[in-house]
Amino acid sequence: MSTAPKPIALPVTAVTCLEDRAHIERAVVLDLQAGVQRLRLGPVSALAVDRTLHAELTADHPAAVLDVRIVRSWTPRGPLPSTDDHSTLHHRIYTLEEERLVLGQRRDRLHAHLDLLGRLAADLLREIGEGAGSGETERPRWARELDRVDDERDTYGEQLRTVEARLAALAAELGEAQRAMHLSEEEPAELVGHIELTVEAAVAGPVGLRLSHLTPCALWRPAYRAVLDGDSLTLETDAVVWQRTGEDWSDVRLTLSTARSALATDPPQLGEDRLTLKDRSAAERRMVDVELREEEIGTLGPAPVLGLPGVDDGGEARVLRSPAPVSVPGDGRAHRVLLSAFTTASPSEYACSPELSPLVTQVVRFDNLSGHALLAGPVDLVRGSGFTGRGTLDFTAPGAPVELAFGSCDDYRVVRHAEESRDSAGITQRTVVTRTVRLHLSRFSAPGEHGERVVVLRERIPVSEVSAVEIRLHKDSCSPAPDVVDAEGIARWDVTLPPGSRRTVTLVYELSASAKVTGL
Repeated sequence: MSTAPKPIALPVTAVTCLEDRAHIERAVVLDLQAGVQRLRLGPVSALAVDRTLHAELTADHPAAVLDVRIVRSWTPRGPLPSTDDHSTLHHRIYTLEEERLVLGQRRDRLHAHLDLLGRLAADLLREIGEGAGSGETERPRWARELDRVDDERDTYGEQLRTVEARLAALAAELGEAQRAMHLSEEEPAELVGHIELTVEAAVAGPVGLRLSHLTPCALWRPAYRAVLDGDSLTLETDAVVWQRTGEDWSDVRLTLSTARSALATDPPQLGEDRLTLKDRSAAERRMVDVELREEEIGTLGPAPVLGLPGVDDGGEARVLRSPAPVSVPGDGRAHRVLLSAFTTASPSEYACSPELSPLVTQVVRFDNLSGHALLAGPVDLVRGSGFTGRGTLDFTAPGAPVELAFGSCDDYRVVRHAEESRDSAGITQRTVVTRTVRLHLSRFSAPGEHGERVVVLRERIPVSEVSAVEIRLHKDSCSPAPDVVDAEGIARWDVTLPPGSRRTVTLVYELSASAKVTGL
């Protein structure tokens, strides 16, 4: 068996970046000799997972892989080769240490002076006490001596405070200089891995080797950039990649996957769910207990999450590929990789829901023409004036409609006033609640601005789920009547506003409940 004396370079050629790790592929052409031989390949990342290491020979050659393993070596931190002259940083550290030594000695002398003056003051006070007790009065001398001791103690105390402040500053400066020297003039400790490959070849000749393994400390998340130009919108899909695997990825084929290889594949255990029926009591049959609750109108796709969650793929593994080779340094920083881009017509509207917010927002609608699913992630919003903010894009299937809000418009103001009256009707004692909502919409336009704008106002009306409670819209009292009221109870008005105009929209609806209803 022969062993190669020098490691053979094994570059990274393809990377499949998963949610929290990466699948690394390497390829190289080996010049094999006849017989069994052991080759040393690398270096490779020391973080490679041993049990995922797989090697195969790709060429049509009578050869086989007998064994493959990762061997790691540790190089401790050591000094760089010395030069004839010391560096400026080294001289700076030497000067700081000398100054610290001198100041330390001066501090010790000042402490000794202050201790001596303290003993002198104690002796002087004892002398004053003994002299006063024996009838001696030397008040001018005692006052003069006490003043001299106090002045010297103040002088030495001020010098001591100055020296201690300088020593604290020296300690911080010396620590920074030593850390800089530790990083710049000493070789860093290094943990390096190599691949030991044992192969058997019937005849000598070149053969291709492909090797793959998993590596932690790599992840990716989707990000987007939306550029609005009039009625045209360009959406760019990017992948933000972080990796600190210990080696750079240079000109690799990058694939982004949402597969979660670390999750268990066993189905969940099923438990019993028992349903029981019971008769209602007489009091429960006489009364209907209802309550008002808030419900969010759901749409297709997973619920959005905050922060930096896992990749939201709608429950199905998605695969995205970079159209060109990319390079990702192993510095642990975020690097954006362009995946796709498309331009489409995007009609927009100015919409407002005064119950939630008094702001009028420009909302853009378009279809997903990227050819792949848009995963949930942040989107940078760019309009004619430049960067306008950052929004969130929900999971969107290919061809599905997308909504993006491009921020509020400062030249609109919406004020909402709501009133409620409660009454009991007739012999049936039905409870009637009448609610009146007034929406005051104003447009403040710059001088010389022309053209009307349509603002879409939306206000919700309660929806009853029981027959004992009825909701009725007073169209005669509404001014104007809603253009549309959908099944979820959302009333919509398309309000046309010329420059500098004002409009008031009034919504009146009635909530009627029978006498046996409680909870309203």
